[in-house]
Amino acid sequence: MIRSIGITAIALVASCTLYAQTPAKEEYRPAYHFSAPQNWLNDPNGLVYLDGEYHIFYQHNPYGNVSGHLSWGHAVSKDLLDWQHLPVALEEFKNGDDSTQTMIFSGSAVVDSANTSGFFEKGKKDGMVAIYTAHKHANLKGLAQYQNLAYSADKGRTWKHYNKNPVLDIGLTDFRDPYVFWYAPEKKWIMSVVKALEYNVQFYESPNLKDWKLLSEFGKQGDVSKIWECSALFQVPVEGSTDKKWVLTLSSGHRQKDYLAMQYFVGDFDGKNFTAQKQNEVLYMDEGKDFYAGIPFNNLPGKHQKPVMIGWINDWEYANKVPTEKFKGAMSVPRELSLKKTDAGYRLVQSPVSITGLLEKGTVLSNVKVNGNLPLTFKGESYQLTTEIEIGKAGKFGIRLFKSGDEESVLTYTISTHTLSFDRTKSGNVGFSDRFPSVESIVVKPQNGKIKLQLLVDKSIVEIFANGGEQVMTDVVFPTKHEGNIELFSEGGQVIFRKLNIQPVIK
Repeated sequence: MIRSIGITAIALVASCTLYAQTPAKEEYRPAYHFSAPQNWLNDPNGLVYLDGEYHIFYQHNPYGNVSGHLSWGHAVSKDLLDWQHLPVALEEFKNGDDSTQTMIFSGSAVVDSANTSGFFEKGKKDGMVAIYTAHKHANLKGLAQYQNLAYSADKGRTWKHYNKNPVLDIGLTDFRDPYVFWYAPEKKWIMSVVKALEYNVQFYESPNLKDWKLLSEFGKQGDVSKIWECSALFQVPVEGSTDKKWVLTLSSGHRQKDYLAMQYFVGDFDGKNFTAQKQNEVLYMDEGKDFYAGIPFNNLPGKHQKPVMIGWINDWEYANKVPTEKFKGAMSVPRELSLKKTDAGYRLVQSPVSITGLLEKGTVLSNVKVNGNLPLTFKGESYQLTTEIEIGKAGKFGIRLFKSGDEESVLTYTISTHTLSFDRTKSGNVGFSDRFPSVESIVVKPQNGKIKLQLLVDKSIVEIFANGGEQVMTDVVFPTKHEGNIELFSEGGQVIFRKLNIQPVIK
């Protein structure tokens, strides 16, 4: 198997040593977060499971390391962790008059096991259909967006475009990102698709993936500070019960002005209308700057009791400028989603799939008393850190990551406000964009006088899950000194790290 870093399996055995020897232009290549072998990557597309393989398609520029010539890259995995890269699945193409081209924008993939589309031979159960936005353009100027089909009879290895495309065109230039799923109660396909500039999601139905009928619309609420993109509608189980609720996720604005994030609505879907439950605040999936365009997998096997989502790790405010030369952009570790019922209403809980199989046993510490600064002996840039911290009497405490002199990425908990913050203003290379240096903050309330943290740290990525994923922050950082030091700290009194486990990537 070829891991997401896109190098040979033989070289991969060297793991941590490998990265020390990697040329400078690859210094930020993650070890266990998915990235393309080379060139530009953005939104995950067509996440689907079929016959023992998880498929990830993704927005990809086969010709360069900035956004452009968007096509669908492709990889498969048997465990959501080790990915085998495959050839580009759907590539930008010229239109009949050769004066315009069509980029393959975001969309989804389904397994048409009943052959409702008629694309496949009689009795074939594993036909795959991609539903994508065709972005017609001339000299990169968008002229139209509409929804097209392509289909594969060989598990996504080769594709044919439907000869009667488009299947849905309402005459807009910003009408995109179809997410399609099978609605079993009425034996039909449902599509959510976004009128991006109108903050509006439309829902359509189809018996065959070709003929689509408008059902309803939802919009103009929540965060409307940025355009809406990449909607998805799916059921999520409620923790501690047998109930499920429908969740609508969207990519849009951020709590901090002019950045990007994902928001969500919890409600009910009756096969025609999505009705959101009343909420008194905008609900964001991730309070960091670098989790966007996430969608869940279709057709998951029965062992998955929860939806699994992958998101793009980057932000359009600086995405084309990040200092990675051979590749640009990565994906989150897949996240399992559930709902928790609270006094304020239902809230999403996100938990990364276990990456234990990629990790060494690691360093385990217990009852570490911290009053001031406490450097750890561990050094590394790709690892998982889990900890349970007893708050004690300190005013602030936290963890400094990628520590080297004044260079550091700092996670701080302020007890008086129950605020968890991540500061990347001194994280290394921050000068490539004035939009990059930032501090993110979320409220994380103690549970029995403690907070729990799970950090997925990977060269240039930090995913932070607090209290079992009740709060999440994802950010990219670009350290320059690569010493990989970790330092615990407290201010104004002592805290106790009751449990601390650091597990590096297997060598």
